[in-house]
Amino acid sequence: MSDHPLFECLEGLRGTGKSTIAPLLAAARGAVLVPTVPLLYQPLRPEIDRRENTEARMCFYLSALFTAIDEIQNCLDAGIPVVVESYFARCLANHQAFGTRLGIALPHGLPQPVTYQLVCAENERQRRLAERQKPVSRWDTLGEDVAERITAAYAQFPMHQVDTTGLEPGQVVKAILATDTQGAHHRADTESVGAHAHLLPPVPRRPEGARRP
Repeated sequence: MSDHPLFECLEGLRGTGKSTIAPLLAAARGAVLVPTVPLLYQPLRPEIDRRENTEARMCFYLSALFTAIDEIQNCLDAGIPVVVESYFARCLANHQAFGTRLGIALPHGLPQPVTYQLVCAENERQRRLAERQKPVSRWDTLGEDVAERITAAYAQFPMHQVDTTGLEPGQVVKAILATDTQGAHHRADTESVGAHAHLLPPVPRRPEGARRP
């Protein structure tokens, strides 16, 4: 039996290291890194982000996630490990903080990863953001304005917290690999998973190559 989860996800605020760590974690696990905004969605993504409609943006990213599930599930059915950079938690937590009026209840049976919430000291996070060489969207700016709300919304989800402050990417990966994913989830509600319609239990480990019945 595999000694690590079959499906893993990275979550966290901008600048905590998700996009850097995700491919490194996938390589360390021998996993497929599945984009949760599939290629066919990419041309429309900038146009959606230029608009100010929170509900339209949320529905766009939810649609992308549900589309990505096809590839994720195919891999899991074949016993192939999967890593994703963000999943439903990010979409729901961000848009909740942005003030969406939509109430979302995810359907049962979705593959749910073991999730690591990357965090770091605020001064270091801001330094990392300042060093980025890519455009900043209005949603990025808004995300910084409501960062505390996003963090509070993340607390609804079962996640293992990994502090990346002062660590090189390889050290962060080692910290993730050393995480006891069978123990208690950090910064998660003490209520049962069933208390939140959008939460599902993690995907169990299965023997390599095993398919679902």
